[in-house]
Amino acid sequence: MLFKLTDEQLMIQNMVREFSRKVIAATASERDKTKEFPAENFRQMGELGLMGMMIPEIYGGEEADAVSYVLALSEIAYSCASTSVVMSVQNSIVCESLYKFGTEEQKLKFLVPLASGEIIGAFALTEPDAGSDPVSQATTAVREGDSYVINGTKRFITSGKNGSVVLVTAKTNESVGHRGISCFIVPKGTPGLVVGHMEDKMGLRASDTTDVIFENCRVPIANILGKEGDGFKIAMSGLDSGRIGIAAQSLGVAQAAFDAAVKYAQKRKQFGSVISKHQAIRFQIADMATQIEAARQLIFSAASMKDRGEPYTKEASIAKLFASEMVNKVTARAIQIHGGYGFTKDYNVERYYRDARVFTIYEGTSEIQRMVISNHILRDKRKP
Repeated sequence: MLFKLTDEQLMIQNMVREFSRKVIAATASERDKTKEFPAENFRQMGELGLMGMMIPEIYGGEEADAVSYVLALSEIAYSCASTSVVMSVQNSIVCESLYKFGTEEQKLKFLVPLASGEIIGAFALTEPDAGSDPVSQATTAVREGDSYVINGTKRFITSGKNGSVVLVTAKTNESVGHRGISCFIVPKGTPGLVVGHMEDKMGLRASDTTDVIFENCRVPIANILGKEGDGFKIAMSGLDSGRIGIAAQSLGVAQAAFDAAVKYAQKRKQFGSVISKHQAIRFQIADMATQIEAARQLIFSAASMKDRGEPYTKEASIAKLFASEMVNKVTARAIQIHGGYGFTKDYNVERYYRDARVFTIYEGTSEIQRMVISNHILRDKRKP
């Protein structure tokens, strides 16, 4: 391993690995079939400090570094991608946004129960007609006295049903583009907040993905996150961290598929010997291992830059782009190595393949990542 982990980081990795393989993995396949939300797993993960890892202890978190976080997240993803996506949104987008932009009152009221794992949070940005282009969102928040009244529909919201609090972006001033977007904290149970259609997805089936509808939903001024007009900045900041999280999820699923493929290749016999002795299989295994290790180093690099307080937007996009494309290739090869058995639900590689497909889409498609990366490179080139 090129990146040298500290003793504390290794301890966290080993602790989460043991928990993941013993607890998370036990019900992952069944939850994929039933779509049952793993609430008990999240309760235990909260007790282990996994739901607010990078948040200071005074706000219910563990104050871990970003490298430790991606190590833990990839270990959870190894066993269950559905569980890992909820953990990722909770840590990278919900908790971090509240910590970076929230008032002290907001942190005590909302961040503490979120970071300690008492409740689950959601972040509502995407809309039916505004995915990769958040400036085109139609949700509005109109100031009325001491409140804002929110109207609009958000789509593909992770934990939209099971989350207890939603961070939602809405336009407060349509005339100034992205500078007219604000962000609001809306607890479940607020009149006018309605959970809509739940998606029946190809993968990540144990995590709920829903519409969240706001119908004259009134929230107090005290629930605006940051200042009016900060919504776009808050969303983009959260997505930078979230993209490292998606890369870590991709790494975990890819490692699981790779391990399954190697194990199968060492047992399956064809033409008088195990298939791991055939050059065609050996070369595939070598390519898979190379791609996984390259993704791992890119993820560690981006996380380390975050830990050092350096700008890491480009590096997060590079890690997310490479890792999410990589996991789709690795899971496909894992199925190929399994042959016909890989196409059945009797083997976990079929689930890994379905779970992996969305990684190139959510929290910024691969095309958006290429735009972010190229914009940073070309902007840097213009500097004297």
